[in-house]
Amino acid sequence: MQDRPNILIPISVLEGESIPEGVPELLANAHVVLLGYHVVPDQTATDQARHQFEDQATRRLDDFAEILEHAGAIVESQLVFTHHGQTTIDRMAAEHDCLAVLIPNATRPIETVLVAVRGIVGIDRFIRLVSGLFATNDVNVTLYHVPEENETDEDVKTLLDGISTRLSQEGVSPDMIDIQISRGDDPQAAIVDAADNYDAIVMGESDPSVATFLFGMTADQVAKQFLGPVFVIQHGEPDDDEETDTE
Repeated sequence: MQDRPNILIPISVLEGESIPEGVPELLANAHVVLLGYHVVPDQTATDQARHQFEDQATRRLDDFAEILEHAGAIVESQLVFTHHGQTTIDRMAAEHDCLAVLIPNATRPIETVLVAVRGIVGIDRFIRLVSGLFATNDVNVTLYHVPEENETDEDVKTLLDGISTRLSQEGVSPDMIDIQISRGDDPQAAIVDAADNYDAIVMGESDPSVATFLFGMTADQVAKQFLGPVFVIQHGEPDDDEETDTE
């Protein structure tokens, strides 16, 4: 039995966000940290917002947790009222040792996953996430890489073959693992183009801050163009910005 990977799902709980169709089944083998957060205007105290909205937010968060648990996930919920949504997501991902943050777009039943590998950074997290979620399922995993100018196809194949071997050792069937190399000047565009034939994407963050990736141009463009769920592997440590969340 694979260890359940810790996955953070941030939900702006009072802004109409919810758990989209297909996401509960996608996370059936995960330990989900369900972060319900509400960004409070600077001029409003977080304690005041909690007093006003806590009951409503808690009911919604409990409903989402029940949906995820019914699909098989283990769920840990936390409600936060904050002035700094991005910092809160980073901090929670670090505190709960989450392998990835999920941008939870709707999906059909998962049959194919594109794993966009940028290099050797974070490979252990990629392997733990992919094997933990998909080793016991009939899911085709494509290891995908857009080489840098100084990378040869042989170098890339060596890298991807090594990851494939490690995934096999963690229980992913070798028959379900493919390798794809694509050269181009715009890795983001290449990933989006390649993802057309896949149900979900696993990719590394391009910035030390998961939240910057989640709310910034790169993640926003990938998630909007792809439309399916995107797992953003966390590599960096969160900033030490002061925060006065109420939890």
